[in-house]
Amino acid sequence: MILQLKRIYDTPSPEDGKRIFVDRLWARGLTKEKAALDAWEKELAPSAELRKWYGHDPALFEQFSQRYREELDDNPAAAEFSKKLAHYDGTVTLLYGAKDAEHCNAVVLKTWLEERGVNA
Repeated sequence: MILQLKRIYDTPSPEDGKRIFVDRLWARGLTKEKAALDAWEKELAPSAELRKWYGHDPALFEQFSQRYREELDDNPAAAEFSKKLAHYDGTVTLLYGAKDAEHCNAVVLKTWLEERGVNA
């Protein structure tokens, strides 16, 4: 399986495979039809408290990553999602809304999933 990241505002393409939005809040100004989602897994997103604390400040990304990984470790929905993806054959694109592609929750989630054997 191939696991990749893409901003939800970018044009959908066949190479995206299964498109899964992983933010808690919907992307402003975008219709669900235009987003061409297969799923919206908002329960995988960071808690509202953590998201607000982070505020997309790159200087806090290392701490954010650690705290978000702890949330994922304790999240039954994340464990179930990881198991489902491990058996999926094809491409899965994790979609995010942040402007900063290097310092967003999807980067942390992708790494967390890969460490559990997804994308192997």
